[in-house]
Amino acid sequence: MNVQKLMQQAQQMQAKLAKAQEEIALMQFEGSSGGGAVHAVTSGNGDLRNLRISPEVIKDADPEMLADLIISAVNSALESGRKHSQQKLGSLTGGLGLPGF
Repeated sequence: MNVQKLMQQAQQMQAKLAKAQEEIALMQFEGSSGGGAVHAVTSGNGDLRNLRISPEVIKDADPEMLADLIISAVNSALESGRKHSQQKLGSLTGGLGLPGF
């Protein structure tokens, strides 16, 4: 096998992966809990971008329940981002089993 051609293919794959990671970082993912009472938006690299809490939940909720709803909504948004990342990056690597992808 031609080593130069193999190196070229590896560089192309690396460039595609880097571009996909940049695109994912710019994306937003949503999650909610409590029937939509708490809504979270995260970025593709896991930053919390927005959190909306229904006024009714604040008025009626005890602090522990509200914290659980927030955690659940944020985790749901983060999981959506992880799944999307795995799909997008997995399609590029073709199941090569590369660490960190």
